[in-house]
Amino acid sequence: MTLLRFEHVSKHYAGGQEALKDISFEVDAGEMLFLTGHSGAGKSTLLRLIHLSDRPTRGAVLMAGRNLSGITRRGLPRHRRRIGVVFQDHRLLMDRSLFDNVALPLVIAGVARAEIEKRVRTVLERVGLGGREKALPIMLSTGEQQRVGIARAVVGRPDVLVADEPTGNLDPDLAAEIMTLFTELPAQGTCVLVASHDLHQVRRLRKRVLVLDHGRLIDDYRPGAAE
Repeated sequence: MTLLRFEHVSKHYAGGQEALKDISFEVDAGEMLFLTGHSGAGKSTLLRLIHLSDRPTRGAVLMAGRNLSGITRRGLPRHRRRIGVVFQDHRLLMDRSLFDNVALPLVIAGVARAEIEKRVRTVLERVGLGGREKALPIMLSTGEQQRVGIARAVVGRPDVLVADEPTGNLDPDLAAEIMTLFTELPAQGTCVLVASHDLHQVRRLRKRVLVLDHGRLIDDYRPGAAE
């Protein structure tokens, strides 16, 4: 079932910069894929259109059949609760415990305390940080901090998770661990889009790859279909 669809999407910025040019593709629910391309190819812009940090200049982005251009400022919080976001720099609250960092999206959404405690402990266990709820982020390694960021992104059980160069600051072994975590999420029903320039990890995982070049989609590579 198609969850996400881009229909002839273009994005222009002030000054004439054309970040995306006539992009069209579909993503199924529970699918994982990579976005690759040179720096400035349009990867980050494409992800921003999904969680509505930006809007297309032309064309349409649809999620579960709904055109996202129809979502008003008032409807943004509800939409963003369906989108998990993983940042390269973690963006953790360094003076709050791991529990508080991961629980934040659920607190904002008004989830009951008992449910918050259950979900946070479950997701911390899933990313290998079970039993460390009271630790502060400063006590963790870089890779562990990224795991907390992933836990926070998925604790709300999003329909879509987007990650923008999530392993850019990690060594190869840690990068492989984080990418493996992403591959486990589709089994939970989450669609995963990862923007990455780490071609070694992309090849290793053998997932669908969208290749961008100067704002254009030049390849939609599916390993199974190519063999």
